[in-house]
Amino acid sequence: MEVDYLIIGSGLAGISFAETCLLHHKKIMVLNDNSQNSTTIAGGLYNPIVLKRFTKIWEAEAQLATSIPFYRKLEDKLGTTFLYEIPLLRKLNNIEEQNNWFAASDKPTLSKFISSELETLNNDAVISSYKFGKVDETGFLDTKKLKEIYTNFLITKNCYSEETFYYSKLVIKDDYIEYKDIRAKQIVFAEGFGIHSNPYFNNLPLDGTKGELFIIKAENLNLNEIINSSIWILPIGNNLYKVGATYNWEDKTTTQTEEGKNELLSNLKELISCDFEVIDHLAGVRPTVKDRRPLLGKHYLHKQLYILNGLGTRGVLFAPYLSDKLYQYIENGIPLDNEISIERCYKKLFR
Repeated sequence: MEVDYLIIGSGLAGISFAETCLLHHKKIMVLNDNSQNSTTIAGGLYNPIVLKRFTKIWEAEAQLATSIPFYRKLEDKLGTTFLYEIPLLRKLNNIEEQNNWFAASDKPTLSKFISSELETLNNDAVISSYKFGKVDETGFLDTKKLKEIYTNFLITKNCYSEETFYYSKLVIKDDYIEYKDIRAKQIVFAEGFGIHSNPYFNNLPLDGTKGELFIIKAENLNLNEIINSSIWILPIGNNLYKVGATYNWEDKTTTQTEEGKNELLSNLKELISCDFEVIDHLAGVRPTVKDRRPLLGKHYLHKQLYILNGLGTRGVLFAPYLSDKLYQYIENGIPLDNEISIERCYKKLFR
């Protein structure tokens, strides 16, 4: 089998790069062994603001302009819906936070996304002594549904195989690579935290942060907005809500913990007063990088080997945007921004 791209991994990064290739009429093959679950269990939230510090995320406008239309076109193509635009309200816990919100709303770079008019949430089930700040252009992506439907789509196109990738079987030639019966012009590794098993890219500083979250049922919560505080609550329909998330920089397993459970329960009980039932408790490892920037680029020795990784907690907006950046870099030689290129890492490794 001859293809243009062999893609390893089918999380948000792998899906987005696969679809980007198909939109440009490239032949692809995607291999995935489901060893990584961060896309499947993700909250899927997207918003253009860092809610702890009231600052804009890197390249927010460009990410929104690329990624939201990308998902909408994909919905049309697959005949389903998995992107939902929902208001996000940031709980303001004291006068200082309220004043900081007003100050942020006056900044030209932020006024497009946050309003100086504070919101009152008429919901007795949500505990709050102060008002809420509203963030525009927010919502969530049903990442589990997207992964399932897109995988089935790839299967119908005969360009997906559920199997473990064995690095020892990769043969690198001058102008192509071979893997078993596949010959590809390039191979793109989109493995998330699985990069640590990759002998070609495991020297990059992808750390990984474990996160745990709940799915709860709360019949009297009646939320139509995403609420962000010490945790977030996301309505997903039928009185069900996702609640998350914890951050653990030491534990790299996908096992649910009593510590994570207790942290979520404690924070949730401080935020809502109604009864709830925990339906599911999930855990995964986010592909995070120490400098909070993704990892894109070409291997320093092998020109056919590329990486798309390190999307962290911003995968919904990052994935289509970065996939296009990497594709344009490979196909048209358009340089990658220094902030996302792995050249920044290689400079430190080999100086």
